[in-house]
Amino acid sequence: MADQKAGEHEHKEQDQQEQQEQVSAEQRAAEPQDKGDASSAEVSGEELTLEQARERLDQADAAAAAHQADILRLHADMQNVRRRAEQDVEKAHKYGQEKLVSGLLPVLDNLERALQAVDGDEDAKLTALRQGVELTLKSFLDCLKKFNVEVLDPVGEPFDPQYHQAMGMQESSTAEPDTVLAVMQKGYSLNSRVLRPAMVMVSRAPTEGVDVKA
Repeated sequence: MADQKAGEHEHKEQDQQEQQEQVSAEQRAAEPQDKGDASSAEVSGEELTLEQARERLDQADAAAAAHQADILRLHADMQNVRRRAEQDVEKAHKYGQEKLVSGLLPVLDNLERALQAVDGDEDAKLTALRQGVELTLKSFLDCLKKFNVEVLDPVGEPFDPQYHQAMGMQESSTAEPDTVLAVMQKGYSLNSRVLRPAMVMVSRAPTEGVDVKA
């Protein structure tokens, strides 16, 4: 009887030991898998965060590049506006008197016509008048010259359509072709800008004709 009880007791202890060993084996088998799953989750979490950070960095770079482009465009626009304003101011200084000078040109023409009308007359009164007109015309031209107004009186110069207006052509055996032979009306320029071209007669090579009107 005692032997039977001892055998049962040993059997129970053996069963308990086997159960404990089985539980330990199951725990040991489960631990590597759990750790692997945890590591995978951690790695997955790191990759997702890195992707998000990179995406946000790319978005920030794109926004910064767009703002930089806007700043450069605005800077270029401001430079263009400043340059145009400076050019407008310069033109205003250089050509602000254009209308005034153009309005005074007929006065110069009339003074020159007055001199031509009394040219060669020996009358004392007319001589004094001529001298007065000459002084007036000279003072007038000297004043205009201070404002960069130049007279275009191109007798003997090559014909230049930019500054001269040909009223006709005349044969000449002494002058080179396309040379200004006579000025019918003087021209004027302001800072190299033509206010009125000079009306001229232009030479041409001798032919059978005498005169050809343009």
